[in-house]
Amino acid sequence: MGGLSLQHPWAFAFGLLGNVISFMTYLAPLPTFYRIYRSKSTQGFQSVPYVVALFSAMLWIYYALLKSDELLLITINTAGCVIETIYIVMYLTYAPKQAKMFTAKILLLLNVGMFGLILLLTLLLAGGEKRVVMLGWVCVGFSISVFVAPLSVIRLVVRTRSVEFMPFSLSLSLTVSAVVWFLYGLLIKDKYVALPNILGFAFGVIQMGLYALYCNATTRQAPKEVDGPLPEHVINVAKLGPMATVELNMPAAVQPPTKENIVACASGESKEISVEKVDMATNVEHV
Repeated sequence: MGGLSLQHPWAFAFGLLGNVISFMTYLAPLPTFYRIYRSKSTQGFQSVPYVVALFSAMLWIYYALLKSDELLLITINTAGCVIETIYIVMYLTYAPKQAKMFTAKILLLLNVGMFGLILLLTLLLAGGEKRVVMLGWVCVGFSISVFVAPLSVIRLVVRTRSVEFMPFSLSLSLTVSAVVWFLYGLLIKDKYVALPNILGFAFGVIQMGLYALYCNATTRQAPKEVDGPLPEHVINVAKLGPMATVELNMPAAVQPPTKENIVACASGESKEISVEKVDMATNVEHV
């Protein structure tokens, strides 16, 4: 059953290949985080996939430690913990306040609270092989969530008709990794390794299908709040304001506006001054 046993050379080969591909999968978001670093902004990217991936790697390390000859699972998931932690730290550095709070809550709830609860329950309620079985099914459930997590951006992809926030390289890596780890689990007869990768392959195909559907589609701009300069047409209308005021407030029987009138109109006091001058002219005529 051990992945490193000489009696299972193919299992060792697929396990080693799985380590290489999974490591490349962990590195797939590097362009995304380089972009975040350059722009000093998370630009709408979500932290959920990285938090869930970190939690899954922690679970698989715990599972591998309870079994013998599972060094290949320990090595790749240890690397995964380190890489995902770096991603999350970078995300928290450049994310807006609301996204930081959301990420911190998920980290505390999932990676601290939930993992601590699983660790406590498996140690207290089961022992030996039963503990491995219990933890194995927990790993299956959360491994599936790792494959599902990138689908959290599907709503954004469909709404904007853009695959900007769903990198093809990550979807492809997850799909290939799922195939390799399925074969590894099948050869060492570990259903807890093999089962989630069946669904992982299916989810990867769905993601690549969406990419093929929308990669050349006309994008739709997501609505944004106006927090910068006013739109150009509003600025143009504002520029026409003073001149329009002069023309509309100039009486037909009154002389063309003097220099004082123009200055007053530009300061927004044209109506009062114009009316005042008309009244003065009327009084003079009566006298």
